[in-house]
Amino acid sequence: MTMSDYFGDDWKKTLEANSLASFDQIWDLKADWFEEPNIRRGGWSGVVKVDLDTPSGKVGVFIKRQENHITKTPFHPIKGRPTFEREFNNILRLRKHKLPTLTPVYFAKRTINGDLQAILITEELSGYMPLESDDFQSGKAFKNKEHKHRLFKSVANVLRDMHHHHYQHNCFYLKHIFVKPVDDSWDVKIIDLEKLKWSFIKNKAIYRDLLTLHRHAQSWSKKDHIAVFRYYVEESKLSDNSKALWHAVEKKMLKKGR
Repeated sequence: MTMSDYFGDDWKKTLEANSLASFDQIWDLKADWFEEPNIRRGGWSGVVKVDLDTPSGKVGVFIKRQENHITKTPFHPIKGRPTFEREFNNILRLRKHKLPTLTPVYFAKRTINGDLQAILITEELSGYMPLESDDFQSGKAFKNKEHKHRLFKSVANVLRDMHHHHYQHNCFYLKHIFVKPVDDSWDVKIIDLEKLKWSFIKNKAIYRDLLTLHRHAQSWSKKDHIAVFRYYVEESKLSDNSKALWHAVEKKMLKKGR
């Protein structure tokens, strides 16, 4: 049986109008894979992209379906729970604190013949691009140096706000940071929240996410890395504590680079 289905604000009517208002309708939908199914963790997980008809035009959504694709947690150490359920709950947690992430459209899970199935639908981030895209790597996305630094500041602000609430992303890669130019500034959305967790020790979250970001932003110059860090700590001249944190991140980066 399906547990209580979640419908995002004003989305139920849209899904009904597109014959996607029930778990069965969504599960049985025939569409080309946007991402080939991921077969691991004892099951599979796949994504399709669909354009829904709405009174104001087409709206893209991503439909993620999985079966027996679970993750074990301290509260579910034996049977585990669907990875999409964890991602969905983390989306709601960030949105509760007004932290920018995906818009949830639908979520539900069910067990049929012993198979645990889950569906998560989110709205497409129309107009946004991941920071790993070529335009950012080459610098073509920036009007000038100030425009680039406004992006660094926007990303740093979002990460700092997330850490303020003790959330650790755990996979803070460029491909999980989506941005859209808005006039001379930037709007930022953080995605892929499957591994996000609440950390009692905030400094642990800070260190982990800063290290991950700097390790995987290989196209950035050292000046770029330092600029993002300065915006994160909100210091034009680094304090002793900030210097210690930066040196710890640098030391770990050098060690992992060997």
